[in-house]
Amino acid sequence: MTMNEPAGKLFLQSITLRQLQILETVVRLGGFTRAAEALHLTQPTVSMQIRKLTDTIGLPLLEQVGGRVHPTDAGREVYRAAVDVLGRMAALRDYADAARGVVQGDLRLGVISSAIYFMPALLGAFAERHARVVPQLVVTNRATVLRRLRENLDDLLIMGQAPREMPVEAYPFIGNRIVVVAPPGHALAAERAIPLVRLAEEKFLVREPGSGTRQAAERLFADAGVTIRPWMELGSAEAIKQGVMAGLGVSVLSRRNIVQELAAGSVVELDVQGFPIERQWYAVHPRGKELSLAARSFLDFILTESDRILAGPAASTGAVGHMPAETGAADDGCASVVASADPAGRPG
Repeated sequence: MTMNEPAGKLFLQSITLRQLQILETVVRLGGFTRAAEALHLTQPTVSMQIRKLTDTIGLPLLEQVGGRVHPTDAGREVYRAAVDVLGRMAALRDYADAARGVVQGDLRLGVISSAIYFMPALLGAFAERHARVVPQLVVTNRATVLRRLRENLDDLLIMGQAPREMPVEAYPFIGNRIVVVAPPGHALAAERAIPLVRLAEEKFLVREPGSGTRQAAERLFADAGVTIRPWMELGSAEAIKQGVMAGLGVSVLSRRNIVQELAAGSVVELDVQGFPIERQWYAVHPRGKELSLAARSFLDFILTESDRILAGPAASTGAVGHMPAETGAADDGCASVVASADPAGRPG
C-alpha cells in the first residue's frame, strides 16, 4: 500500500532533520540526558522533539529497559532511516564545501589530558589556515576518552595508546617519549644507568589506573620483575608535574609535558635503565566512520605538519594562535573548549 499524495506531503513536512538527529543520538547514546549533552540542548527540548516525531509516526519509538533507552521495532526503522538521511546530508555538505574549496564547520576533538601540552599549538596553526573551522575540544582522562570513542561523540580522539578492545583506525602522528623525572637536587640526579629495582625504592607519583603513561611504565617494570608501589595517585599530568617540582617524589611523564620545566631546571630527567620509552601519539576514530571534510583536513594536517610545528616556538609556549575560546566544566571531569570561527569569515 502506498501513501496518498496529500498524506505523504504532510508526513514529510512534519518530520525535521533535527528530530532525526535527536533520535539517532538518543538511540546511539542510550538516553535523553547524554543526547542532550552531546547536542548542547536541554533535556526537555530533546523529549519534546522525540514526542513530536512519535506523534508523526503514530507508533512508539523508544522504551526504557534497565535504565537505558532502547528503540522499539518502529524506532529501529526510524533510526536506520535517520542514519541514512543524516549521512547523505553530511556527504552533500562535504561535497559542496569541497567544490567551493572551503573547509569549514565543527571539528570535535576528544583529547587525553597529557596531550594538552602540544595540541593547542597544532590547533592554532590549523585554525590560521582554515579560519571557518570551529574546533570543539574536550580534555579528559583516558577512561572518558574511551567512552567517548565507543559512543562516537567526536570526530577524532588524541591518545597515547590506541585501544585494542574495540575496532578503530589509529594514525600515529608524533613521537611520545616517556621519561623519569625528579625534583632538582634529587639523590639520583647525578647517577647513570639507574637500575629499575633502585628506582622502585623512591616515592612514586602516578596517574589514575588505566592511564596510558602509567600502563607503559608498569609494563616495563613488570617485564623486569620489579613492582612499583605508588606513593600518591594524581589525576593529571599537570598535577604530577607540580608534585615532582614540590619534591613529593619521582614520576614518569611524556617529555612533551616538561619541555619548559627541563629548560628552566625546575625538574630533572633521570638516566634509568629501560628509559626513555619510545611511543607515539595517535589520532583515533571508530573503524568505518565517515570523517567530515574538516576532520579529514585536520587529520591530514597533523600527519604532515606536526613535526614542523612542534619544533617551533609556539609548541613551547602552548600558544593557540588567534582562537578566542570559552572554557567550562564538562561531564566526567572534562574541560571543554569551543573556539569561535573567524568573525571576518575568511575562507579556509
